[in-house]
Amino acid sequence: MPSPCPDPFNLAAYVLAQAHRQPDKIALAVLGPARAERWSYGRLDATVRATATGLLARGLVPGDRVLLRLGNTPDFPVAFLACAAVGLIPVPTSAGLTVPEITKLVSFIAPTAILAHPGIALPVQSPCPVITDLAALADHAPAAFLRGDPDRPAYIVFTSGTSGQPRAVVHAHRAVWARRMMWDGWYGLTSEDRLLHAGAFNWTFTLGSGLLDPWAVGATALIPAEGTASTTLPLLLKRHDASIFAAAPGVFRKVLAAGVPLNLPKLRHGLSAGEKLPEALRARWQAATGTTLHEALGMSECSTFISGSPGRPAPSGTLGFAQPGRQLAVLGSDGPVSPGEVGSLGIHRSDPGLMLGYLTGAGFDLPLTGDWFETGDLVSQGPDCAFLYHGRRDDLLTTGGFRISPLEIEAAFHDASALEDCAAMAVEVKADTFVLALAYTGAADPATLREWAETRLAPYKQPRLYLPQPSLPRTSNGKLDRRALATLLKGAS
Repeated sequence: MPSPCPDPFNLAAYVLAQAHRQPDKIALAVLGPARAERWSYGRLDATVRATATGLLARGLVPGDRVLLRLGNTPDFPVAFLACAAVGLIPVPTSAGLTVPEITKLVSFIAPTAILAHPGIALPVQSPCPVITDLAALADHAPAAFLRGDPDRPAYIVFTSGTSGQPRAVVHAHRAVWARRMMWDGWYGLTSEDRLLHAGAFNWTFTLGSGLLDPWAVGATALIPAEGTASTTLPLLLKRHDASIFAAAPGVFRKVLAAGVPLNLPKLRHGLSAGEKLPEALRARWQAATGTTLHEALGMSECSTFISGSPGRPAPSGTLGFAQPGRQLAVLGSDGPVSPGEVGSLGIHRSDPGLMLGYLTGAGFDLPLTGDWFETGDLVSQGPDCAFLYHGRRDDLLTTGGFRISPLEIEAAFHDASALEDCAAMAVEVKADTFVLALAYTGAADPATLREWAETRLAPYKQPRLYLPQPSLPRTSNGKLDRRALATLLKGAS
């Protein structure tokens, strides 16, 4: 187990502690096509604490919720940490949400204030002040960090909602301390690293792995500027001496598809999360760069908890191992199952990184099965203690009485000639009649793919429909949006 979280504690004070040790070191560089905007640790700390004073001067008090409607600029982490510094509760949201979507979220969150950039959708008839002049907030003396109970609420994030309605996840200040289990268990992160993350700031993968963790250890965070195309990432990685590259599998796929030579002499390895990493994609990246991709399984409710790492790579075909200090179990209907059996992955309630609960009208609720929070991931564990992934419980496909993971079907096609990307779905071809379908991009023809499947999948796992698409719907962070795809393919034949 990691050492206990200090008490009293403040998330922002912990993340920005390097400002007192190395104020002139670059903490953040936002990478544009021609130049980079650089922030030292000293500047970051001073701006965060001055902005915190500015928020208090607007009448906000500890415990108030502050909705963030901000783009992919330094304003985002400054606002997030400024809130946490003085006991306000930041609520990051995707800049891509529409007016109806954000109106619905605001009615549930009931923020006391909204920090917003121009051009980003706001709720209809905002029930609270909307602050757009963030520079004016920073025109104050620096605030002192408000330290307190590490179990008190620190911030709220939303689940992706790609397979249902988003849920508001309440995290404690201690959650950032618990992320220390990831430094060796996944990243291999040191203060000398320059970590480039390709996601948007509001995504928990980017916020944690791309910003908070590099700053806590004293490294440099590199973030592509808003609107940066994936085809320019190889140039940015090389030009800015990135030693670690973090992204969703879809981003690695796009970088490889661009056909640009990947000469990255300073890159040590990549980090993949957000959805299952196909083994074929890992192999293609290794061949193109000479570096490996270390995958992690996680969720908004508990960051990541299973991963491979430079010190302990995941055996082929597995997710890797429980990060040192994590208390995990593979659960059946009567508790933990035997090794090799498939079950629901559970996180013990004592894990310091586990959320406080889902926000409710009366506070927050942590749903438990006994002492375990069930993630919804189906896994099994081999004799070497490595975890094998069998998909999400709510993503399983049902056909002919069989329950099938779409990942198993998709994996069978990853080496198929002229196929670029694919997703397996159960498609309703007429009322109450569903068949397995493979939506795909690339020049492959259905007849060739059908022959491919016949030699690699049992008959009940073989798609009945092969549906070429110009592209597969993905979220802003590169994750396959299965819900949107299901809508797109409804009625296909």
